[in-house]
This record gives sequence, structure tokens and C-alpha cells, in this order.
Amino acid sequence: MGEVCSRFPKFEVWEHGDAMPTLKQLEAVAKFLTVPLGYLFLPEPPEERIPVPDLRTVSGGSPGRPSPDLLDTIHAMQRRQAWLREDLIQCDAEPLVFVGIAHLTEDPEGAGREMRRMVGMGVDWAATVHTWQEAVGKLRRAIEQLGVMAVINGVVGNNTHRRLDVDEFRGFTLSDKYAPLIFVNGADSKSAQMFTLAHELAHVWLGESALTDTNPTSRPSQKVERWCDKAAAEFLVPARELKGCWPGIRNEDDPFESIARRFKVSPIVAGRRAMDLGLVGREEFFDFYRDYTERERTLRSSVGGGDFYNNQNTRVGEMFATQIIRAAKAGRVSFKEAYDLTDLHGGAFQEYSRRLGVYLP
Repeated sequence: MGEVCSRFPKFEVWEHGDAMPTLKQLEAVAKFLTVPLGYLFLPEPPEERIPVPDLRTVSGGSPGRPSPDLLDTIHAMQRRQAWLREDLIQCDAEPLVFVGIAHLTEDPEGAGREMRRMVGMGVDWAATVHTWQEAVGKLRRAIEQLGVMAVINGVVGNNTHRRLDVDEFRGFTLSDKYAPLIFVNGADSKSAQMFTLAHELAHVWLGESALTDTNPTSRPSQKVERWCDKAAAEFLVPARELKGCWPGIRNEDDPFESIARRFKVSPIVAGRRAMDLGLVGREEFFDFYRDYTERERTLRSSVGGGDFYNNQNTRVGEMFATQIIRAAKAGRVSFKEAYDLTDLHGGAFQEYSRRLGVYLP
């Protein structure tokens, strides 16, 4: 309420009925609150439901009312998925065989190894990238090559004034046989994004849609989340390989950093994996975790936003963008709908199309 009154000094007067706002003022309030105009006339806020299973773990009870930023993001991704699914079916695409191929009764580590094989993370995976930051981008692109939309974004669409809240969610999966979608909260640290990508891919393997807040330090209560965590851990840092190299690493000054460099994952994921395999104790890992996250937070605050068009590769995804740009060029979708679905308009849409190698008339 304080922010609204600060932005609109007459808000309390309007609320008590001592004065009436103009329609333009009401529209400005609705835009500021990111709600439909009609909501302002309701006696109390409507109960808005999250349209996917909510598997977030919040100590002390319910996660609370979903924010407009979260709901708008889910709805935007659902619209993209619905369009792509219909377009793929019209183009006689086959359903993806790996969606829903796994079951909770099966060994999650076995599923993690199969995921790794299909994504193409072979024994030479680590040698193809120099840092684990690069690995996030490489993994996202590899997942898209399977036919899964993989989006990483820290804001709603391209609106930098609407940052997504990491404390509210870290990712979600919209499962579908033709157009599965993974969304990773890009406001999170790179160390968490890598794990979230792998965790959400495990949801695709189960054929389960879900909203999650998972991270490498969590111990989720739901069986499906525990299964996905184990599959993701094996996917990123195979137990056999880690145990094999541990004797040569354990006495180094920064063993978790060494694991991270070897497997091209974050040191957080590396340390948690070592703890879960019994190679280090909980106290050693969590001492490292607290120190590392503080250093990473300081570093992240000094990093800029990057190139707008390069950001679209993660915010929209090359797979979806290329598909809809070609559909617009062929007349299967209007340019207006393509603009709305990509959140790119006019010249920005044209320029991004050019950068993807699709030249529009």
C-alpha cells in the first residue's frame, strides 16, 4: 500500500470515496499494480490459482498468493507452448519419445545417465567448454536440440522493471509430448541455474508439469522433487566419475572448485554432490556454501545486463524464435501474433530474425 500511495498521493482519498479518479488515473493504477482494470472494482482480490502443480517447499506453510509477475510469466509460456504444439502437429511432427518415459518407481540416477546420453554430455563434455558459466548456455542449447523449449529469463518478457523473484520460484516445467517447455528464473545465480535446468529436464522425463523452488542445498519433501534432484545430480556430476577422481582432489585447498572445473558445474552443485555421496560432511559443505554465495552475490551485483539481442537467445530461445519467424514468413501466423508471442515488435523482431539467419521481406 505504501508504494501505491507514494506513486498516487490521492489513492487513499479515492479508496474512501471522498474523490473520484479519472479513467486515465485508474488505468495508471492498474498498470502500476500489474492487474486488469476490473480488479480495482472488486470488494477483495480474487483468488488466483497457479495453472501448474505447485511443488515449491516453503517452511511454515503455504507459499502464499502468486505474484502477477509469476502468473504473467507462466501464462506467456503457456501461450508459446500452445502455438508451437499446434504448429508442429500441423507440420506432421512426431511426439517426443522421451517425454514421460521415466517413472517414479525407477532409479533416478539411471534416468539421469540416460538424460545425459540423450543430451550429448559424453566423456568429452567438459573439454568443450572453458567455464561452468559457458556450460549453462551450452546445456540450454543442447536441451533445445532435443525439441524442448528452454527459456532463461530474470524479468517478465523484456520488461526490466518487472524482475522475477528468486524467493518466489526458481523454475517450472510445462510438460507436453510435442512442445515441452522448461523455464529457469534468470534472476537466480548461475550456480543455481545449471541445477535448475537439469532438475526441470527430469520433470520432462517424468512427463510432469511443476512449479519449483529447488536448489542444490534443498531437501524437498515431495517424492517427485527428490527424484528429480537425484536425477539432476547424476546428470551433472556422475557418481562413478566423481568417486574415481576424488582421491586426487580431496586434499586440495579448494576441492569443490576443482570438481566444478572438471565437470563444468557450479562449485555449489559440486560440493552438494560430494556431500550426498559421503565424500565430505555436512558442516564442511555448508561452511563453503555460505562463503561462496556471499562472494557470488557481490560479484553478480557488479555485472551488467548484456546485449539485448543476445539476451533473446535465452529469453525467447532460438528453437521457438526460429519456428515462429519462419511461420510468419510463410503466412502460417500473423506478424502481430508473432510479435506478441516473442515480446518483440517491429524493428526488434526484424533485427532478431536477421541475427538468426531468417531474412523477412
